[in-house]
Amino acid sequence: MISAFFIYNQKGEVLISRLYRQDLKRSVADIFRIQVISNTDVRSPIITLGSTSFFHVRHDNLYIVAVTKCNANAALVFEFCYRLVNIGKAYFGKFDEEAVKNNFVLIYELLDEVLDFGYPQNSETETLKMYITTEGVKSQRAVKEDSSKITIQATGATSWRRSDIKYRKNEAFIDVIESVNLLMSTKGTTLRADVSGQIMMRAYLSGTPECKFGLNDKLLLEKDTSHRGLSQRRTNAVEIDDCQFHQCVKLGKFDSDRTISFVPPDGEFELMRYRTTENVNLPFRVHPVVNEIGKSRVEYRVTVKANFSPKLIANNVVIRIPTPLNTASINIRVTAGRARYVPAENSIVWKLPRFQGQSEATLSGEAELSSMTVKKAWSRPPISMDFQVLMFTSSGLLVRFLKVFEKSNYTSVKWVRYMTKAGSYQIRVRKFFIFKFSY
Repeated sequence: MISAFFIYNQKGEVLISRLYRQDLKRSVADIFRIQVISNTDVRSPIITLGSTSFFHVRHDNLYIVAVTKCNANAALVFEFCYRLVNIGKAYFGKFDEEAVKNNFVLIYELLDEVLDFGYPQNSETETLKMYITTEGVKSQRAVKEDSSKITIQATGATSWRRSDIKYRKNEAFIDVIESVNLLMSTKGTTLRADVSGQIMMRAYLSGTPECKFGLNDKLLLEKDTSHRGLSQRRTNAVEIDDCQFHQCVKLGKFDSDRTISFVPPDGEFELMRYRTTENVNLPFRVHPVVNEIGKSRVEYRVTVKANFSPKLIANNVVIRIPTPLNTASINIRVTAGRARYVPAENSIVWKLPRFQGQSEATLSGEAELSSMTVKKAWSRPPISMDFQVLMFTSSGLLVRFLKVFEKSNYTSVKWVRYMTKAGSYQIRVRKFFIFKFSY
């Protein structure tokens, strides 16, 4: 795996260096500074020079570099580098050059714990804080914990959670956040529509609770229906194409009966990522009409309609409508919000702070074009949108239940919130030409 590990600043100075194997010398640090940091043309995060590979990650004003001479798992190396950045943030608040210079001893101690002979080990921040006690780091819990608890926590099945957590009020917050991607053709047909979602959870629960989480997953609902002997189909079921879980989720149970069962970490964490491509409910429909009148004028009429419930409201809606490069001036009229021409972006930026469901808004205007010595065809980039809609999911995903089981049988309060935002939301513009003839 990893033969050497370095942290550089922007000038190429080595701040942290650690060799884990005998196949590399410390002079390898100079090679990376000369070949990568001093070379502005290098963009790839992986550079192979001879038989030596350099994996680097840029973070603030630092280069985090892992070096190896073997055929290492690139994904695992990069995961380790990003984990180290997160550990630094947890310990120092901000992981930058100043933090590294002020905490040399602690960083070397952390590296000795998370890397053993170049192989990544336990990198859970809460576990590391329990038994790494260096001056300047507040870790009073480590003094109270005995060695047996430390051993269990470091090597046990729930290294992400302590067993002595207590809260006066036990609560769990679930945020279902979706990014909807759309590419619509000039004829109004959908070329691409998919949803990338994540389920964030904030768990403020005492003890070591066992949680069971249920969604309107199509496979799970069909299985429940067959077990109960019901013939009707679930119309609100969602077909999840692929998903990724936090390490706390028991994957064996999910594979067998699609049940998401887990012991949650304390605080905020990402429980799940998923993607859907079937039956995507588009929150907005855009109908653009762009007419090129001769060579001196372009007329715009863009209508936007919200497809979601009138009880819901979209926030921070921004629509960018491209204009020709030789645009001299634009006259714009809108029925809602504000619109202005931004020459630096070659586009009309239309902003609507609030957009109620099932309502419509229209922009109309004319662009005056200046004459050009060399006529270039306008590429007509697509119209793009940005928005946020609370309590709405484009995939139709819903949280059916969240059950918390703990040996003390306390009562917990659960909160669920949904939000859909724009990913790559683009609508191509159809070409219309109007020619004027003089008699």
